[in-house]
Amino acid sequence: MKNFLKDCKPWFISITSFSVLLLLSQEASAITLGNMATSVVGTFTSVGNAITGGSYVAGLAFAIGAIMKFKQHKDNPTQIPIGTPISLVFIAAALLFLPSILSVAGFTMFGIQGTTAGPTGKTITGS
Repeated sequence: MKNFLKDCKPWFISITSFSVLLLLSQEASAITLGNMATSVVGTFTSVGNAITGGSYVAGLAFAIGAIMKFKQHKDNPTQIPIGTPISLVFIAAALLFLPSILSVAGFTMFGIQGTTAGPTGKTITGS
């Protein structure tokens, strides 16, 4: 046992300890397969919302970076080519409009208004 703990990686011990504490903190009657599945689906939904929020934040960051690069290009055009800030503007626009583009792309490809598939399933509304 002493050699096992010595040979284990610190991240493995941390994850194992956290998992045991998490399981022990739950009530024995509350742990069911259905509750665990609901928790996992809720987690994936939160991850989707985090990706959408991250898309907005990254789009704003790229837009600010593009403005700064335009200023640098104006000050010294030989150092910063004009393609750099222009490409940053396009990346910023793509990231800012990504969440709203998904619904439009679904309508264009499949001919029906709907939402994209996610962890809670796919919902189709109207035609």
